[in-house]
Amino acid sequence: MRKQGINFALVVIAAVFLTLLALRVRVAETADSVAVLSTSGMTCSSCSAKIAQALKTTDGVAASEVDVQGGWVVVGYNTAKVQPETLAKAVTTAGFSSTVHLVMSPQQFQKLTGRAIGAHNGKTGGCCGTGGCNANKTQG
Repeated sequence: MRKQGINFALVVIAAVFLTLLALRVRVAETADSVAVLSTSGMTCSSCSAKIAQALKTTDGVAASEVDVQGGWVVVGYNTAKVQPETLAKAVTTAGFSSTVHLVMSPQQFQKLTGRAIGAHNGKTGGCCGTGGCNANKTQG
């Protein structure tokens, strides 16, 4: 009897653990649109990371790329869950001035750039070191 009780307890613990893991795993979004945001106030890779995190936590975002030097943020998103203006607002809330510059399909993006959204080389450009980031200032 004692073995059955231990086995039952282990099964219950495993089930609870798997349920908690399942709740933490975010189902991957599928981008059916790509927004190009004109963004100012970015100076370094820390700024890029702050923007990427703000977009990552926005429901409906499938992928994002930040070009610090060019002043662009490219976001692949699901139009059923989020609109491009909401994406620009998320970037603005993170401390940067951002407006929607262009919206296109993922196919148009691939034709234009020769790659899929999210297949960026990761180069963000520049580094301000510690304390020099303008991320806390929204510029107009």
